[in-house]
Amino acid sequence: MKKLILASSSPRRKELLSYTQIPFEIVVSHVEEHFNEKNDPNDIVQALALQKAEAVADILDQDAVVLGADTIVTIDNQILGKPKDETEARMMLKQLSGREHIVYTGVAIVSSTESTTFYEETKVQFWELSDEEIDNYIKSGEPFDKAGAYGIQQLGSILVKRIDGDYFNVVGLPIARTYRELKRFFT
Repeated sequence: MKKLILASSSPRRKELLSYTQIPFEIVVSHVEEHFNEKNDPNDIVQALALQKAEAVADILDQDAVVLGADTIVTIDNQILGKPKDETEARMMLKQLSGREHIVYTGVAIVSSTESTTFYEETKVQFWELSDEEIDNYIKSGEPFDKAGAYGIQQLGSILVKRIDGDYFNVVGLPIARTYRELKRFFT
């Protein structure tokens, strides 16, 4: 029986993957994320997800199916990664305030016999945010391990006016599509 391995330490991805009811283990990928910002965001997230999945697959036995994922936020043709500090988080949230941005998540599934990559994109519009709202959100600590300096599933939900696309993609894993792709590897 093949084992499913999640190549991520993200608690959000762990929770979402558990919805599939496919048993899995976690082996964290320690890949340094390098990419060319001139590439299309969908190519970037797929390449990063594949790097993570392949790095873990290389150290496992042959019966494993490895899932890697990566999420980025873009606005004005600029990629917003995870903020390094409060100043960068504040800058990102001010840039997103009152505007629409796009969240891309790339997914890679790798086994010894095949691999696939895909991505989802979701448009997210923020409410206009006051300086006080931004400061309070930063004080919560929530922005610091999330692309674009926010998480839609917790306190960050009050920042979001609307979304167009897969909600779970914004959380970090488009789980319905991921489940359908994984089924191919286990049948």
